[in-house]
Amino acid sequence: MKIINLSEHNSIINQYMAEIRDREYQKNRLLFRNNITRIGEFEAFEISKTLDYEPQDIETPLGFSQVNVPTDKIVLATIFRAGLPFHNGFLNVFDHAGNAFVSAYREYKDEEHTKVGIHVEYLATPSIDGKNLIIADPMLATGGSMELGYRAFLTKGTPKRIHVACVIATPEGIAHIQKTFPEDKTTIWCAAIDPGMNDHKYIVPGFGDAGDLCYGGKL
Repeated sequence: MKIINLSEHNSIINQYMAEIRDREYQKNRLLFRNNITRIGEFEAFEISKTLDYEPQDIETPLGFSQVNVPTDKIVLATIFRAGLPFHNGFLNVFDHAGNAFVSAYREYKDEEHTKVGIHVEYLATPSIDGKNLIIADPMLATGGSMELGYRAFLTKGTPKRIHVACVIATPEGIAHIQKTFPEDKTTIWCAAIDPGMNDHKYIVPGFGDAGDLCYGGKL
């Protein structure tokens, strides 16, 4: 299984990461969402390099031009609600892709909020059979919601390749994906890998709750 950590090479993504981690910058939800979207666009561009291509003759007003175009079909999948701006970044690049959505949210099982379960409630997806499945979720913490989302999407087919895309991952989350996703056709993409999580299963240093920072607090 390939793990692509974009922070290993300097790029403008570092600037976006510096901003979304900054607690003062986070006070502007629009700017925060925009940077999550832009990181999605850059990850989509990198994933586009892994697709299968074939030459196609394109008629222009002055003649013909041969262009290599992707032949792979893509389904962009995300997990409500934090994944929406990240998903939109991918959709800006893969504008012909199918789209899949699943709700998978935390359920704390104790008063101290240290025991976390994941609940899946809603699924809307096209067939993923034979397609490149990109699951875009900003935070790969424990990997539990990513796995449950993936298993929900599998009810609609078997993908050709799987791309797990996130903004920040943890070693624990990556290890969980390595155990539960197909080794031979899965790639993990992230803009950073942080050391771990706190007792409430939030990534540290991370940047906080992606959904709340994008859309406001919830009850």
